[in-house]
Amino acid sequence: MSSNTTDTSNETESTTDESSTLIETEVSVDSQRSQTPTETVVSATNLSVSYGEQRALSDVSIEIPENKVTAIIGPSGCGKSTFLRSINRMNDRIPSCSVDGELRFKGTNVYADHVDPVALRRTIGQVFQAPNPFPKSIYDNVAYGLRIQGKADDVDLDEAVERALRGAALWDEVDGQLEESGLDLSGGQQQRLCIARAIAPDPEVILMDEPTSALDPVAASKIEDLIDELVSEYTVIIVTHNMQQAARISDKTAVFLTGGELVEFDDTATVFENPADSRVEDYITGKFG
Repeated sequence: MSSNTTDTSNETESTTDESSTLIETEVSVDSQRSQTPTETVVSATNLSVSYGEQRALSDVSIEIPENKVTAIIGPSGCGKSTFLRSINRMNDRIPSCSVDGELRFKGTNVYADHVDPVALRRTIGQVFQAPNPFPKSIYDNVAYGLRIQGKADDVDLDEAVERALRGAALWDEVDGQLEESGLDLSGGQQQRLCIARAIAPDPEVILMDEPTSALDPVAASKIEDLIDELVSEYTVIIVTHNMQQAARISDKTAVFLTGGELVEFDDTATVFENPADSRVEDYITGKFG
């Protein structure tokens, strides 16, 4: 009798384990949003990136959907940030960088000869790991992109600045202080100011490279809430070392491992609850990385 009881208990425990997430945080993104079909906005086919003789990405193929949050996770040095910088050709600034394969934005190979990298970055904005506001007023920080793109005369600049600050959930905190320096804001506010600056020119994609890693938990939570709001208008691709964060905010998750290999890309719930590759489960459960 005790043997049968033990078997039943083990069977129940196994069933529970299979249906639960591999980390403590439950996948909590809006399931309806995740299941809504959308077009592919960014895709890579056999994309490889090297810095001199060092291979950073190896034959990466992926299709990233529009108006979703895609998280990119993996151990340090696995090529996450390299992939992100490949999307808007920020890697062009590194002399030793070479790119093979294709990376397409809305069907156009961004590395084609006719593509202007500067124009590409107007459509694909980026927010970096550490807040980097310019030594200018809050207003001028947000208006900067519109001005250098020659759009300042085509829009009501005051309205555009307010709209971007509202979109970055910062307006209520800085209204009446727009002429004060952006450097006087707190770290979390500075990062939201950088997000406002990124969305002011109205890009289609926002790349975020560990945007909360330098912030305290309260400020990080505000950024996560903001990302959830931004995805209604933009496609968000975020690199994060925080797997709990990826589980909380993303619709899709891509897992890169050492050597720049993309080993799994699927719905976030699938990646964290039932990954296809055993290496992904080992990474998520902390066996390496």
